[in-house]
Amino acid sequence: MGTGPDSSFAEYLEEAIGRENAGIAFSALGLDPSVSVRLNPMKPGAEFDGQSTAVPWCRHGLMLDGRPKFTLDPCFHAGGYYVQDSSSMFTGHIFRDILQNRLEMPQRPIRVLDLCAAPGGKTTDLASSLREATGDMFMLVANEVMRQRASVLADNIAIWGDPNVTVTSSDPERFGHLKGMFDIILADVPCSGEGMFRKDAKAREQWSEETVALCQARQRRIIADVWDSLAAGGILIYSTCTFNRLENDGNVEWICRTLGAEPLYPGSGKAGDFPGVMQTGYGFLLVPGFVKGEGQYCSAVMKTGSSKEDGRQEKVRRKTAKPQKKIGGALPGNLFKEKVRISQNGSLTVAVPEVIADDVETAASCLSTLRRGCTAGSMKGRDFIPDADLALSVMLSEEAFPRAELDLRTALAFLHRDRITVNCQEKGHVLVCYRGLPLGFVKNLGNRCNSLHPMNRRIRMDIE
Repeated sequence: MGTGPDSSFAEYLEEAIGRENAGIAFSALGLDPSVSVRLNPMKPGAEFDGQSTAVPWCRHGLMLDGRPKFTLDPCFHAGGYYVQDSSSMFTGHIFRDILQNRLEMPQRPIRVLDLCAAPGGKTTDLASSLREATGDMFMLVANEVMRQRASVLADNIAIWGDPNVTVTSSDPERFGHLKGMFDIILADVPCSGEGMFRKDAKAREQWSEETVALCQARQRRIIADVWDSLAAGGILIYSTCTFNRLENDGNVEWICRTLGAEPLYPGSGKAGDFPGVMQTGYGFLLVPGFVKGEGQYCSAVMKTGSSKEDGRQEKVRRKTAKPQKKIGGALPGNLFKEKVRISQNGSLTVAVPEVIADDVETAASCLSTLRRGCTAGSMKGRDFIPDADLALSVMLSEEAFPRAELDLRTALAFLHRDRITVNCQEKGHVLVCYRGLPLGFVKNLGNRCNSLHPMNRRIRMDIE
């Protein structure tokens, strides 16, 4: 395969999957990437033109036969689905296997950390899996250390609409202060990106053996920094989008030997029994040419030690929920489907599900928090102004606001922040929807509407 970076990469790939398989994979890197989406089970209604096939390891995943203009689909803006590579969805499959078969569930809400979460594909997958498995008995912390990427993550979580997700932007070492807090940690660590060569030409240009070594060292530092926050008996899911053994099985072996853990998938396991999925010494490898998606590695280990030391089963003290009525004015009393704890973030009123409010406050005491629960709105004099995030939250009561169904053209005009009118007799704040999915709020004045759709989320391309 010649000399230079591609030659070195080929040697790493051959070591990971064998020479014959490496040749197939190398050829596949020249093909166009596939297109896939994962549906939001809390927000049914999205539809796609053309043929689609199911992603084998994700019952909400679909492989599309082409790439639609997602920007011109209101269901995309409503959080009806997330555009995610099908191989990346395999990590969610391992997470579900752990929830169902490998973790002793606590008697309190389960606590999960997605450590390197931006832009939010895996986080939204975990949130859906947790909600289907536990109802609302979970707290998911999604962290991203890079502030700009963390802002994108927070926006994507708001659109997805699950109030049990808290978004933070803290260095991994900060989590060491939350000793034994998390039952499961997903660490989709920064890597050399070999699995993204087909989508990202820069990743291929920047690859080198030195980069691999630097990534391996950084990955070990990240895991060591966060290790104390994982409860004894808790599970670390370790994943990368690269192929080489140094960043994959080599690091899992190091975690077990150095930090104290037992591998959950040593050499085999039904969890990886899908066509094209390769089993490694400690996990699973998905490689272009053998699966339709891009490259992904995933493994998991259980932390050893006494559960008493970390207190996985401790009782969480519950505080009485603060009243919803007198926080800067008369907050409507029928906003939410469930009991919430209200707080202020500047001028904004924030609601956190009461069942996890103590846990969220504990996490926030150590971490830089960008988003928690649901931003409900703000008071203007004695009037409550609903926030755009409230429209997208699955916690919003169906009776809270009058609703107006929009056709495609009007829905796009709303998302473009053009002037629209709605078919609604009631004046005031109206929830506008497309195919039953809430898009946001307008203030209906009768002959026209004032849009409450955020400028930073508006469609910028031509919608005609």
